[in-house]
Amino acid sequence: MLSLTVRASKKYDVKIGSGLMENAGRLIRGVSGARKACVICDTTTRELFSDRVIGSLSGAGFDTHLLIFAPGEQTKSMSNYARILEYLAEKHFTRTDILVALGGGVIGDLTGFAAASFLRGINYVQMPTTLLSAVDSSVGGKTAVNLKAGKNLAGAFHQPAIVLFDTNSMDSLPEEQFKEGLAEIIKCGMIGDKDLFEYVAYKEAPRINDFVEMTAERAIMVKRDLVEADEYDIGPRKLLNYGHTMGHAIELCSGYEISHGRAVAMGMLAASKAAYRKGWSNEDCTIPLWQTLERYGIDPKCPFGAEELASAALKDKKRNGSTISLVIPLQIGEGAIMDIKVEELLEFFRLGLEG
Repeated sequence: MLSLTVRASKKYDVKIGSGLMENAGRLIRGVSGARKACVICDTTTRELFSDRVIGSLSGAGFDTHLLIFAPGEQTKSMSNYARILEYLAEKHFTRTDILVALGGGVIGDLTGFAAASFLRGINYVQMPTTLLSAVDSSVGGKTAVNLKAGKNLAGAFHQPAIVLFDTNSMDSLPEEQFKEGLAEIIKCGMIGDKDLFEYVAYKEAPRINDFVEMTAERAIMVKRDLVEADEYDIGPRKLLNYGHTMGHAIELCSGYEISHGRAVAMGMLAASKAAYRKGWSNEDCTIPLWQTLERYGIDPKCPFGAEELASAALKDKKRNGSTISLVIPLQIGEGAIMDIKVEELLEFFRLGLEG
């Protein structure tokens, strides 16, 4: 088992390895004296994993409850957020009790936001079951739900008590979802770890456990360092938004039919291409990035036009009055944050989408 420590407003461990679900109760008991635990999952993770987690929690002395949602981005809504709060109140949860997010980024974000606001804040555990959520949303304390106007527009910063990534969950992860996690790992390599990028670009047999553990650890280290330097996302942590300005716009324009990982891959490639064409990058990262995405079958071709995407992107929380933040690769392994005027975004998107 690998273990990393994140030192933000709350210090907590991120544990990576096989068999963590069966040991969840003991590990969570080590960071919480809670009497009650509420496992929040979707119907997929309910079928695949919840019995193991609930059994482990019960064995560790927790009075365990279960709340189940439909899978998919639409679940991350204000109505489902309210459903969790009402359930916790009905079951008489207190500030010393704990929530367990068992699932991907949707469940993690939704559970975390509920934990941040129920009784003005209770503890929660992230148990990511997708590679994407393991290396992205489960670490760093960003929690949110979507509004009609856009993604993650209502939320809070609320760090988990512990993160448990059981790599055995990869055995049942669909190939497309595994690719999304690889796209996020590639992103971390592009902005902060050249060796990680090159390892992913040339390594064979990515499904083996050693590959998953090593690349997840390195990607989380990139994120950990940025979170510790800038927990509330006002400075260098914005580097983690590489590919996200266009990516969130793609998700919104598709009605969330295009998944987060695929959308970010499209946004990364477009940002790389546009930045080099504008003379902002030290090297053209487009070809190695394209080749690496293509190697794993991650299609970065965007189906929307620059005008539609720019309109959607200007509703995003990355906008700050008359400016909006972009993240570009200066070279492989080093990213930079660029603040541009909102009226310049359309040109940037056009440069990134042109052949």
